[in-house]
Amino acid sequence: MKIFLYCIIVFSFQVIVLPQADTSSFIRGIDISTAQQIENAGGVWKVNSAAEDVLYIFKENGVNYVRLRLWHTPAGGYCGLDSTLKFARLIKAKGFKFLLDIHYSDTWADPGHQTKPAAWDTLSFPILEDSVYLYTKDVITALKNQNALPDMVQIGNEITGGMLWPDGKNYGSSGSWTNFASLVKEGIQGVRDAAGRDTVKIMIHIDQGGNNSTCRWFFDSLITSQNVQFDVIGLSYYPWYTSHGTLIQLQNNLNDLAARYNKNIVIVETAYPWTSGYVNDGVNNVGFDSTSLPKDYSISPNGQKDYLTFLRKLIEGVNNKKGIGFFYWEPAYISVPPVGSAWENYAMFDFNGNAFSSLQVFYKNDSTETANIKSENNSSAGTFELLQNFPNPFNPSTTIKFYIPKDSYITLSIYNILGAQVKILFNDFEGKGEHSVNWDGTNSSGKPVPSGIYFARIYTGGNSRIRKMILIK
Repeated sequence: MKIFLYCIIVFSFQVIVLPQADTSSFIRGIDISTAQQIENAGGVWKVNSAAEDVLYIFKENGVNYVRLRLWHTPAGGYCGLDSTLKFARLIKAKGFKFLLDIHYSDTWADPGHQTKPAAWDTLSFPILEDSVYLYTKDVITALKNQNALPDMVQIGNEITGGMLWPDGKNYGSSGSWTNFASLVKEGIQGVRDAAGRDTVKIMIHIDQGGNNSTCRWFFDSLITSQNVQFDVIGLSYYPWYTSHGTLIQLQNNLNDLAARYNKNIVIVETAYPWTSGYVNDGVNNVGFDSTSLPKDYSISPNGQKDYLTFLRKLIEGVNNKKGIGFFYWEPAYISVPPVGSAWENYAMFDFNGNAFSSLQVFYKNDSTETANIKSENNSSAGTFELLQNFPNPFNPSTTIKFYIPKDSYITLSIYNILGAQVKILFNDFEGKGEHSVNWDGTNSSGKPVPSGIYFARIYTGGNSRIRKMILIK
């Protein structure tokens, strides 16, 4: 007999049941490819207004994996091989695992742009194949020779529509799955031959993480039709893009892919906005439609944290334990002249470089470990707290304790598993300190509620906390 523990999360009045997971090896990653450029331009990241090394901040808050993008011959040199070698040495020296994201381009490669490096622009297809193999092998060899061998390598970035266009485009009248797959195989072989006996996992990365039909079309073609051998499915999931689907569609897709292909899955790019504002730095920001965001999560540091907490649990709960982690895309991408930023409203630091409490989501076990970060923009971080009720499970009553750092107006409510409010336990002004409230298992009419799972939610000054409770009769 197998016994499973479940965590129940209420989302948009629909119930998603997520199995609890062993998070000891769960990937809690970040892509900070722009950090070198920001630091060299004078950018500073802070904890409680005190400047800290950015890798130290992430390491102290539970990050265990760093992803870096690699461009072939980038203008300015950043994200090229030399800068990547330097950054990779530092990452490995600080104890992080390392994911290398090879774009096979001189600049951004994504679903709308898969431009060949200028040096390869006029090559015949057989020479292009050789170039992909030799370039990949040389990159991995250079990293290995300096003791910075990647633990995982992406062959291409968001290659839903292929790579190295037009030769490797996989759709349309000029598209060729055979050519595309051949280029991917050359990249994979380059990694394998350079790594030798060392284990390096191969990831294939596409966008539209919640779009099951697109994912099936792509991986059926790549795996079944073209027999491309790789280890990890990587998906981008940005909740404001309708093509990426809802969180429920994401969960359904991850479960389907896990069963269909029996491969580990990583959400290798995600983010959430903490503000709709921006820095007037001359760089246009990546916009979002607020109506497309999950309505349960506010555009705020707390909303960012709550979204990531839910996403992490969703990934941990993928069938057959195939959900193995996530990467937040460019959480340190703050704005600094003359670099600027198109992403500062999605970063995990405010406009002055102060860290948010959303960094807590990277902890190995966020239910038992306490983060060190205290946010300048979230006065409750580290002090405002809703404690676990006791006893739990309970019958007929339980005590709920909470702590507030200053005199505040407090609302403490009970919700059932469907998200409906059962009872307001406290709705008044309360002084600083620890307080306790008793719930006797009745609703707002004084009638006993049935056995089941309930949630206590406390709200004050734009901040909220939730605890799960179990009533057993």
